Amino acid sequence: MNTASGPKAGGYEAVIGIECHVELKTKSKMFCACPNEFGGEPNTKVCPVCLALPGALPVANKEAIQHMIAAGLAFDAEIPAFSKFDRKNYFYPDMPKDYQISQYDMPLTQGGVVRYWLEDGTMKECRLTRIHLEEDTGKSTHAGSGDGRIAGSSYSLIDFNRAGVPLMECVSEPDIRSAEEAVGYLEALKRTFVQLGVSDVKMEEGSLRCDANVSIRPAGASEYGTKAEIKNMNSFRSVFRAIESEIARQISVVESGGRVVQETRGWDEVQGTTHTMRSKEQAHDYRYFPDPDLVPIEVDRATVERIKASLPLLPPQRFERYTKEYGLDVKQATQLIDNLALADYFDRAVAASKNPQQSMNFVLGDLSRLANESGTSVPESPVTPEHLAELIALVDAKTINSKIAKELLERMWNGQGSPKAIVEKEGLAQTSDTGAIEKFVDEVLATNEKAVADYKAGKTNILGFLTGQVMKQSRGKANPALVQELLQKKLS
Repeated sequence: MNTASGPKAGGYEAVIGIECHVELKTKSKMFCACPNEFGGEPNTKVCPVCLALPGALPVANKEAIQHMIAAGLAFDAEIPAFSKFDRKNYFYPDMPKDYQISQYDMPLTQGGVVRYWLEDGTMKECRLTRIHLEEDTGKSTHAGSGDGRIAGSSYSLIDFNRAGVPLMECVSEPDIRSAEEAVGYLEALKRTFVQLGVSDVKMEEGSLRCDANVSIRPAGASEYGTKAEIKNMNSFRSVFRAIESEIARQISVVESGGRVVQETRGWDEVQGTTHTMRSKEQAHDYRYFPDPDLVPIEVDRATVERIKASLPLLPPQRFERYTKEYGLDVKQATQLIDNLALADYFDRAVAASKNPQQSMNFVLGDLSRLANESGTSVPESPVTPEHLAELIALVDAKTINSKIAKELLERMWNGQGSPKAIVEKEGLAQTSDTGAIEKFVDEVLATNEKAVADYKAGKTNILGFLTGQVMKQSRGKANPALVQELLQKKLS
């Protein structure tokens, strides 16, 4: 994506912070034993706890807390030894308790840095204020002739299946300066959470939702301008467009002599503009206080160190390895990282072959083509990373040429075994025997007199045709470089 407004459009600089809500992938909800599953008949995955019936008491989900710690450690955040749950008080129909169990002044993680890259490979950093743990609300469906916000709406239906699902809120510092950077930051969060296995981060299912706080200030200024919070963005494309639109709107307001007001604005995907929803709440409006039904969380250092030791290779580390050590370009590296199973397969192939470029060529080239044609993913195919490394070794040793390698790969995909076994069984090894190849060359020159005449008349591109004919005569086994050398020698 290229940002039209840019970080310093028209003498102004955008200042952007992101609040990102991520549903955690756990077996049960945050404070009860109800299943944490998307979909299903409305109000079938509920119990007295998530419906806030009198006398029902919450119990914190240990798995969710461990996921939170892993997420914090992935971004080098501090994990305090002591944290607690608070009640965030506000009324909304899809929240049965009239308060949300959340965290305020003592969250599970504090600080941290998200490292991400842009399409040109530039690495950026955005500081985290915190990541805290809370419960999700239910879901309202507005029915009738309106959408529930305007006159004409008949009624609203509420599904509490989502109420109580563990929710991780990632709050960034205002370190982002463009819509492109905002999308890069969100992509980094998504990749990391998928890598950790703590969330499926599917925006279409609501397991990743984000709001953007956007303000502008004169380029070079140090004080922040008045921010507007943008909601209702349901894709990364929407995030990009909404931020672009809001930056342009605020610049227009200021340049026309107006004043930007602090408010919550919605994003209209069809119109491509933001619109006023309500004035922005402050923290004191929620009357936070410690939840008396939940004991504080105490995290011992041994648990933190155990989780830290179990962290996998994270996306920024993979990106730097792929681009700096392996020499892949940004697009190739990103394509692999965005397909975790394929990246793991590639890593195994490189470890076995010690040849990153050839591994990448096969994984993103012929293997991906076969996967698309067959509907079977590369990691699930009969071609193991070790067999791919064996194939690469045969090419590197010039035992087979690239044409035979492609044919072998298809046969390996169809389950015919290892490349070495196929080559030995069918005598497919490339020959560099000058005498044998010279016989093929002589046959081709004798049966293609017009092509020979054209070459001698100056049409040197005919050499490619003649080389192909020799390769065909040798059933693809002749060394192509030696074929061309012999052809040129005889044609001169």
